Amino acid sequence: MTVVHRITNVGQGAIELAPWALSVMAPGGLEIIPLPTKRPHPGSAKNARSAVDFAPNLLVVAWPFTDFQDPRWHFGTRFLTLRQDAARGPTKLGLAHRMGAVGYLNAGTLFVKRFDYQEGMPYPDLGVNFETFTNQDMLEIESLGPLVKLDPGRSVEHTEYWELFGNLREPRNEAEIEADVAPKLE
Repeated sequence: MTVVHRITNVGQGAIELAPWALSVMAPGGLEIIPLPTKRPHPGSAKNARSAVDFAPNLLVVAWPFTDFQDPRWHFGTRFLTLRQDAARGPTKLGLAHRMGAVGYLNAGTLFVKRFDYQEGMPYPDLGVNFETFTNQDMLEIESLGPLVKLDPGRSVEHTEYWELFGNLREPRNEAEIEADVAPKLE
């Protein structure tokens, strides 16, 4: 399914904004967020292929109520996961997510949300195009478009692509995510 979010400025003056699309997930599931491919440390500048070898490849932002020791989070090698838990309160992270796909597995059904990252464009919340939030009631998969100045009468669009896959088992580790879920996120 293609979902197009359109914002039109019907006001009298220009406004700066970013499209922000929240998908609210039912309780009890597991969010699966692919991480960038790991590369070995290049060692010295003599061994590096380019300056990119020394540059970061993931931007992560946290909110003041986020605790990295919260057991709902799992920071893995290839995936970051977040479990929705009815017994726990709010937590939230944002990423500059260049891979462009995040999944939520609940009761054997995987919801996949795909969205773009536009390199070099300014994004809200310190530069992120993806945010996730959960509390005791639900989990949100949030995609954001770049910040734009929208003049009166002008519109901006933000497009997402949604997919559903059935009959999946809950992964117990990264190897099972890699085998069963990752192919659906690529």
